Amino acid sequence: MPRDQYELLAAGDDDKALDELENRLRFNRVKKVLFHFLVVLAIMFAGFKGLKAYIKSSGQWLHKQPCGGQRNYSVRLPSHYQLPSGHQIPSVALGVWKATPGEVGPAVTAALKAGYRHIDDAWAYRNEEEVGKAIKDSGIPRDELWLTSKLWNTFHAPEDVEEALDDSLSKLGTEYLDLYLIHWPIAFKKGSNNELDVALTADPYPTWQKLEEMVDKGKVRNIGISNFNIARVKNLTANPLKYQPAVNQVELNFWNPQPELLAWARENGLLLEAYSPLGSNNQVKETLSVPEVKEIAGELGITPAQVIISWHVQRGTVVLPKSVTPSRVQENLQITALPEDLFDKLEAAAAAHPPKRVVNPSQSWGLGFDLFEDEWPY
Repeated sequence: MPRDQYELLAAGDDDKALDELENRLRFNRVKKVLFHFLVVLAIMFAGFKGLKAYIKSSGQWLHKQPCGGQRNYSVRLPSHYQLPSGHQIPSVALGVWKATPGEVGPAVTAALKAGYRHIDDAWAYRNEEEVGKAIKDSGIPRDELWLTSKLWNTFHAPEDVEEALDDSLSKLGTEYLDLYLIHWPIAFKKGSNNELDVALTADPYPTWQKLEEMVDKGKVRNIGISNFNIARVKNLTANPLKYQPAVNQVELNFWNPQPELLAWARENGLLLEAYSPLGSNNQVKETLSVPEVKEIAGELGITPAQVIISWHVQRGTVVLPKSVTPSRVQENLQITALPEDLFDKLEAAAAAHPPKRVVNPSQSWGLGFDLFEDEWPY
C-alpha cells in the first residue's frame, strides 16, 4: 500500500483513504486498458501491412508464370497499342486470310465470343461479306470493335480508291474502318491481274493522298501500309504527308523474324503487325516443334502456339494469328509475358538461321524483280 494511504488509515480517516485507493486503482485499470488497446492497434497495423504486402505480391504472381530460378518479370504484355491518332489498337487480332467461305463466319463468331475485338480482313480475301454478317449477328456494338481492310493493287489510281473502300465498307456492313492499308507496294492497272502501273508503283504518294482524304471524310480512322520494306517506307514518307502511316503489316515469324525492320520501325515510331505469325500453313507444324519453343512451353505451362504469339507481342508488334478451329481461336488470345531469359533465348534462336520468307508473289505476278529487295528497276 502506498505510504500516504497507510498514513490516512492509521489516522483513522478510512473513507478518505479508501476513496483515494479506489481512484488510484481505477486509474491503473484505465492505463492497463489503454495500454492493451494500443498493443492491439499496433498488432493490427503490422498485420495489415503484412497482408497488404502479401496481396500485392500475390496479385503480381497471378499475372506471371511461376518458374524455377530468378526471373525478370518486369514485362507486361500490352492489350493495346496507341497509334499516332490516339486510337488504341488491340494487340491480338483474328486474321482471316485464306479462311474459306462457310468457315470464316463461324471462326469470327468464335473469336468474338472468346473476347477478340480486332478482325483483320482485306478486299482480296474475298470473305468480307461473311465476316460482316458474323459481326452483325454478334450484337457487339461497332465502337467496341476494330476492323481492318486493305486496298488491292488494282485500285491504286486515286479515282478508284474510294470506290474500292466503299465496296469493303458495304460488304463488312459498317460506315467506317478503323484501319485501311495499302495491301502491297505494287500498283496494277485497273482490270489487270499483273500489268504493272509503273508510275504509281514508283510513287505511291497520289494513292496515299486519296487515303488521307478518306480519313478526312470519316470513312477511315487510320491509314497504313503492308508489305513495305524500309526503302519503300522511306520512299512514301519522303513526301509531305498529312497523316503518317499508322502501321506496316508484314510477314513476321520464327523463320522470318526481320530484326532490322523491327528495330528501324521502333526507332521511327511505326508499329508493325505480324501476319503469318506461326509461319503460315506450310510451316506451322515446324514452328511448334522448335526445341526452344517446346522447352519454353513446358516451363511456363502454356502451348507452343501461345509461346510464339506472346513472343510477337513482347517484341512490340500486333499479332494476327489465323485459325478457324474454335478451341485454337480461343487459345491464341491467351498471351503470357515470357521471362527475359526465355524471351532472349527464343529471339536468338529465331535469328540463328537464314531468314525464310513464305509469302512472296514476285514470281507469280511476273514482276521480273523481287518486291522485297531494296533496289527496283526504276
